[in-house]
Amino acid sequence: MKEKLQKIREEAMRQIEASEELSKLNDVRVAFLGKKGELTAVLKGMKDVIPEERPIVGQLVNETRAAIEEMLEHTKQKLERAEMNFRLKQEVIDVTLPAKRSRVGHRHPNTIALEEVERIFVGMGYEVVEGPEIEYDYYNFEALNIPPDHPAKDEQDTFYINDKILLRTQTSPVQVRTMESRPLPIRMIAPGRVFRSDEVDATHSPSFHQIEGMVIDKNITFADLKGTLAEFAKELFGQDTKVKFRPHHFPFTEPSAEVDVTCFKCGGKGCRFCKGSGWIEILGCGMIHPKVLRMSGIDPEEYSGFAFGVGLERIALLKYEIDDMRLLYENDDRFLRQF
Repeated sequence: MKEKLQKIREEAMRQIEASEELSKLNDVRVAFLGKKGELTAVLKGMKDVIPEERPIVGQLVNETRAAIEEMLEHTKQKLERAEMNFRLKQEVIDVTLPAKRSRVGHRHPNTIALEEVERIFVGMGYEVVEGPEIEYDYYNFEALNIPPDHPAKDEQDTFYINDKILLRTQTSPVQVRTMESRPLPIRMIAPGRVFRSDEVDATHSPSFHQIEGMVIDKNITFADLKGTLAEFAKELFGQDTKVKFRPHHFPFTEPSAEVDVTCFKCGGKGCRFCKGSGWIEILGCGMIHPKVLRMSGIDPEEYSGFAFGVGLERIALLKYEIDDMRLLYENDDRFLRQF
């Protein structure tokens, strides 16, 4: 038995010394100390040893196990150190190389333009109000004095969900909801996404953004509207900017007008940007129609107000001199990095 244990010990030591990888070292551990290992087999044979010699054989087995385990642990630590040194050499970091630059994201040009508009009107005492993008026909059309036979209600222009529900074509419904629910006086702007059945090109999209504004109070006149929009244009495009009002027609305002500003590229002299006219159209506006006030529960004999609407993308295109609206939505990193 003693000779057998000595042979097991010598063979284990030889195989441990020959192990060059941790996986092979583990195979040696299992072969000699595992449940079916050679040393375990010796312990199972203790029943055949005479009782007087069992203590001596048991001591020899324990000494052999301890020697093998000690050699295994020593070799394991040596192999782990060698593996770590190899990895460190392979994964060495050259601190003299240029570092990788982390690119930080930033606001979209639409967001930059929206925040600028909100800053201007909030500074004038306006409140920013939001409303649902899926809207009732009543709020999108009827309450804005748009009759059932109006061209704007044609299915080729509006995305209908059913005969009473649609994707809003403007943010004006937010004005109606505000008139119904808020106490007077009201000073608000309503930015948001709108939807129209348009073909995609350089100036049109089936989904875009508008900013509607509204003021309702006693003794509000067209002069208040003109002064407000003149101040807005100066804040947005520069203090030398002038405004021009041209008569127009909108169902929900009377009188109505479209507003032009002097070209901020040429100062009104005429250039390629303004097509030689010296003026650029930016928005539509007017005094709120008495029927619209009355349908929202406001007495037009006591209160009056004005409203205006501007396309957010139009402001971004003009302010940042972008010639194609599609660039705002194509997520071309080369374009967006410029802002």
